[in-house]
Amino acid sequence: MYDAIVVGARCAGAPTAMLLARQGYRVLLLERAAVATDTVSTHYLHQPGVQRLREWGVLDAVVASGAPAMRRTVYEVAGIRLTGQAAVPSGDNAAYGPRRQVLDGILTEAAAQAGVTVRMGATVTGLLDDDGWVSGVRYTAGGREHVERCALVIGADGMRSTVARLAGARSYAERPSLTCIYYTYWQDLPADFELYEAPNRWVGTVRTNDDLTLVAAYFPHHEFDAVRKDAQRSYLKNIAGTAPDLAGRLAGATQVERLRAKGDQLNFLRQAGGPGWALVGDAGHHKDSITARGITDAFAQAALLAEHLRGVLPDRSRTAAALQAYGEERDVLLDPGYQATLLTAKLTVQNDRVALLRAIEGDQDLTDRYFAVVAGALPAEDLIGPELLARL
Repeated sequence: MYDAIVVGARCAGAPTAMLLARQGYRVLLLERAAVATDTVSTHYLHQPGVQRLREWGVLDAVVASGAPAMRRTVYEVAGIRLTGQAAVPSGDNAAYGPRRQVLDGILTEAAAQAGVTVRMGATVTGLLDDDGWVSGVRYTAGGREHVERCALVIGADGMRSTVARLAGARSYAERPSLTCIYYTYWQDLPADFELYEAPNRWVGTVRTNDDLTLVAAYFPHHEFDAVRKDAQRSYLKNIAGTAPDLAGRLAGATQVERLRAKGDQLNFLRQAGGPGWALVGDAGHHKDSITARGITDAFAQAALLAEHLRGVLPDRSRTAAALQAYGEERDVLLDPGYQATLLTAKLTVQNDRVALLRAIEGDQDLTDRYFAVVAGALPAEDLIGPELLARL
């Protein structure tokens, strides 16, 4: 019998399993894919996420994979151009954008090294019930059905989580889809972490493995059907109109992969846990990718859940109390980023934000603090002080 079974070996499940194993728990990690694979993702790790990797001892592996450090951020909107480095408290303002098959593979290997039993190619088909308490899983692997029992099942299996569905997790704070995204990878494209905003349009770049740069273009969700009729033309037109300088650099670059799309960018929170089950990552909270907070937030949830579970398994009463506390703290932790993402994903250039950026423009200290707030490394109060208020 395991202390915990984690379903999903990606950027939420693998670190959750690793952290629990490091606490001495016996953990089983199940992943539907046979090997680590790519997935639709912006890849970007904000500085707080990088700090988690450093604390967990796996950042060196990410760096060794060839994912380049990004220390310079560019943001253009309404004729304003901010360029700087996030002023993070740790002093290391590097961000990274590893490909997901690279990052997820590194995290799964770290879990295995911590003592986690990893089973790839395993598809969960059911949850076991012990008098109202989830007590294990049924899954298929290698053409056979398997049954494993545990004290706690943790769903880290994405936006359409099987664990959440089987456990009956309720959704709340739901908002309609606001954007759709198209992106691909370019070779020989000089770029930093760059963001370009215009009415009803948004463009971003992230440097990644193999000297490639991801270039993403966002459209209002209601344009999804029209855009996909000629996605390549719409994608390039968006970049040309929103980020002309970037479009000029693309002229000397080579597109090396097909155009990818995501039109179902759901926005919700789900019940974080219940009798014998818990959710982390996109299984428990999903939002538009426009602020690239998904991976960083998944790391934060993994760390938070593992800390609340310290020393409580397999005691059901203590586990139930820990899950209740985890859910309450998780929602408080994620709400500011959720609200900021919903606002950004409306793709409207708001006058109050433009006024704020105009007040910041030309002041490097304020610019760097602004980028740190956007990354979630500093609270907004560290930016909006007497000096900035006087300018406004």
